[in-house]
Amino acid sequence: MWLRCVNPKMRTRKLSLTRLSGYVYYNSMSLPLYQKLRETAHRIAGTLPKPAFYESYEAVIRRADETLATDETISRCRTYLDESQLECAHGLYHCEAVARDAGAIVLIEARERGVDPSRIESLFTSSIIAGLLHDIKRKEQDHAVRGSMEAERILTALGMSLRERQYIADAIRNHEAFQETFDRDDAAGRLVSDALYDADKFRWGPENFTTTLWLMVDARNTPPEALHRMFREKMKGIEKIKDTFRTETGKRYGPEFINLGITIGNAIYDELSSLLRQ
Repeated sequence: MWLRCVNPKMRTRKLSLTRLSGYVYYNSMSLPLYQKLRETAHRIAGTLPKPAFYESYEAVIRRADETLATDETISRCRTYLDESQLECAHGLYHCEAVARDAGAIVLIEARERGVDPSRIESLFTSSIIAGLLHDIKRKEQDHAVRGSMEAERILTALGMSLRERQYIADAIRNHEAFQETFDRDDAAGRLVSDALYDADKFRWGPENFTTTLWLMVDARNTPPEALHRMFREKMKGIEKIKDTFRTETGKRYGPEFINLGITIGNAIYDELSSLLRQ
């Protein structure tokens, strides 16, 4: 999305967490210019509507949230996530948001695709686990491939079935944008994989500009001038995400996430440009 977080000091930096208009923001000490830009991002986000996906499927999303919080197998998977080992902008909050939305997408799509009702619960749980573990190797090169291997190891230790392990590992391997995918001839497995991808790319919307960007510039100590130089190019990459959603639900609702994010991003860029001219 933006920059990789490589500053180990981020592990011990004390952050305060606040909620505004449904988004999560991390407030940490940084340049006054970045503080102003974060405030602009928050202000613009507060004027935007909640993404229609959350309005249309409130009950389904609530069920996914409850399962994420209460399912025993999912809770055991969570114990393998060490916040200090996750990349700064892809920590537990990010993983849980992806897990929740992936689970919701599977429930929505399974009915529309005519999936055998007896298999829906297993696919639902698998998609949540895939979301929870998808960035477990985010700090490493080829993190999707390495993450799929680590997930396979974890799930084997937890005694999950071979088919569930394959679905989850394949989904994690396939979650990067603009990369070749590994697909088995299995519609159910592709559903888990596609749901994870779309849920992860929902995060490229408002959250990318209200949370992810600031965690990354803090971790990298990125000079404002450097951020300004790369901003437009990064925005072009985010724009391209709109054409990559894989499920019908993602194709229907995903572009709105991206457009909302771009609205915030444009406001950030305009203000950054103005501040640098002063």
